[in-house]
Amino acid sequence: MTSVQPGEPTFESLGVPERVSRVLADQGIASPFPIQTGTLPDTLAGRDVLGRGKTGSGKTLAFSIPLVARLAGGQRRPSKPTGLVLAPTRELATQITAVIEPLAAALGMNVTTIFGGVSQSRQVSALRAGVDIVVACPGRLEDLMKQRHIALDAVQITVLDEADHMADLGFLPGVTRILAATPPNGQRLLFSATLDNGVDKLVNRFLHNPVTHSVDEVDAPPVAMTHHVFHVSGAAEKSQLVHLLASGTGRRILFMRTKHQARKLAKQLTDAGVPSVDLHGNLSQPARDRNLAAFSSGDARVLVATDIAARGVHVDDVQLVVHVDPPVEHKAYLHRSGRTARAGSAGDVVTVVLPEQRRDTQQLLRKAGITAAPQQVRADSASVIELVGEIAPHREPPVRPATPPSRGGGGGRSTGGSGRGNGSPFRGNAAGGRPGASSGGARRGGGPRRPRSAGSGRAQTSS
Repeated sequence: MTSVQPGEPTFESLGVPERVSRVLADQGIASPFPIQTGTLPDTLAGRDVLGRGKTGSGKTLAFSIPLVARLAGGQRRPSKPTGLVLAPTRELATQITAVIEPLAAALGMNVTTIFGGVSQSRQVSALRAGVDIVVACPGRLEDLMKQRHIALDAVQITVLDEADHMADLGFLPGVTRILAATPPNGQRLLFSATLDNGVDKLVNRFLHNPVTHSVDEVDAPPVAMTHHVFHVSGAAEKSQLVHLLASGTGRRILFMRTKHQARKLAKQLTDAGVPSVDLHGNLSQPARDRNLAAFSSGDARVLVATDIAARGVHVDDVQLVVHVDPPVEHKAYLHRSGRTARAGSAGDVVTVVLPEQRRDTQQLLRKAGITAAPQQVRADSASVIELVGEIAPHREPPVRPATPPSRGGGGGRSTGGSGRGNGSPFRGNAAGGRPGASSGGARRGGGPRRPRSAGSGRAQTSS
């Protein structure tokens, strides 16, 4: 739990309703982050606000608090929300909803989440039953607007979260149409790391005399983040290194360039006794939710992901981010890396570099403002062993049901990926806790160990 130091502002001193601050205190959030301290007096007063801050700066609570505080006591009507939050991805929309819901419930309000990839029937039913706040992705929201399942003419407060990411994904035309459907005199809050790719046009058109609040330099890496560049001699050495990096006790996210490779690596790690789940665009929404829940709870220590997770996943106490495949451009590097060193915690970032990737990676890091001396390593290098720290106990992989043989003959083929099936995909440690295994025989013991704690993984801490 964070504590309030003498002279520091409190949520109450910034004008936050007592019932809301009590919910925050129950979650272990006693004092506001800088972006909350800066924005809350203006947002609670009804001003339009442009908030700029890097990932993990506390933007979600910065807009969630005024959203519920200013809409409390209003009349709930079917299909006509008074609050609207737009988010670029399903994962982010789900996590925003998780932050808003307890605050809204304390004031007698409800929240509905709208996104694609799932049946719309439950979303439509929730809207018809009456809703105060909608958290939505632009595509499905526009679909429901065209079908007249939702109207935005009663929206009093509109929030755009990660507007620059929405621009990167090509959502700005839809976002523009959605904003145009809200009352022109409503309050607008826009949070974005940068104002490029047309975000400035949204600001100029839809925000009225906005107050700008910036926290840290835009796209600057957190000071508590340590960057490592590990050069390897070839694919076999890279595989051994990645398996060892994944085998520590704390949470870690491994970024891959393709969906297929993310799924493959998650399965390999799980089969080697390192419980892992994958996250990419080919997963259904229930599978995404199940895998994220396993990672957040600690049931799976490793998340193997494509860039879909670079901005939409907010889990505290991620101790290590590994760029298994270096990204193409520097903003992606910073957003991926921002999954660690959140909420004031320290974190490490490793980039694994093959010989043919060295020149491009050097240019990438220069653009990102990262200074880290490359190291030629193997899985048994002392610097690697120190970074990994304590090896987690080996976890027996889940038993995957065999597919019945086809009528034409042929043996059954095992199915499933990482973490599939009902309930928890990982069923417990093997007795005696054999050290985590990696294919290729990476070193398993010795060397200095850095104590690490897996942490609670509550997303709200840095929201």
